[in-house]
Parts: sequence; C-alpha cells; structure tokens
Amino acid sequence: QVQLVESGGGLVQAGDSLSLSCAASGRTQGNYAMGWFRQAPGKEREFVAAIGRNGGSRYYADSVKGRFTISRDNANQTVFLQMNSLKLEDTAVYFCAATSRILSTRRDLYDYWGQGTQVTVIS
Repeated sequence: QVQLVESGGGLVQAGDSLSLSCAASGRTQGNYAMGWFRQAPGKEREFVAAIGRNGGSRYYADSVKGRFTISRDNANQTVFLQMNSLKLEDTAVYFCAATSRILSTRRDLYDYWGQGTQVTVIS
C-alpha cells in the first residue's frame, strides 16, 4: 500500500503562483510513476501532469503546458507541482496519484490516490 498526502492548496488571485506537494509513504520502494489530476465542480477528474520514476519523462495537459511544472524528489518521496500564471479555470481539487504501470495520462491506470487539496483562483 502507498499513502499519498497533498498539501499547498489555497486561495490565490489570477496570475499568481502556487506550489503543491505530495508526500508518499508506505511501500514506495516499488518505484511509481506519479501524476497530478484535478476535478472542478460538476466536471470529471482530468489529467494535469505526470512524471516518470526517475523524473526523466514528463507529460502535461495542453491546458497547463508552459505554466505548470511537475518534479519529484525520490530521496524524500515527494512530488511537486509548481503552478504559475494561474487562471480562473485552474480552480479545482488537485489530486496526487501513483501508478506501478508505465507513465500515463489515464486516470484508470493509477493505483493510489491522495485525498486532494483545493486550489481556488479568483479575479
């Protein structure tokens, strides 16, 4: 089992930056690819970004490309999502997820999920 805990969400103005963290614990030595997803009210959970086991491969949703950066610190079992130039449409609950499979943008391929952290962007 892997436990994931997100932190760093909050209320910010459009154009501001915010950094999310996801701390992993448990049986993480299996090496997991990690992803961030988000879910806005009334919408399905959507892919945001993903990073491979060694950080060499990264995927981004088109909507965040150039503004968000995913990174990881394997020594401290933490994954980060740096969000710059935030927009109103970035408002959502952000979830961290881990997969023992190949790096993917598909949420159904992720085995473990955190509880989520709220990001609210206001004008």
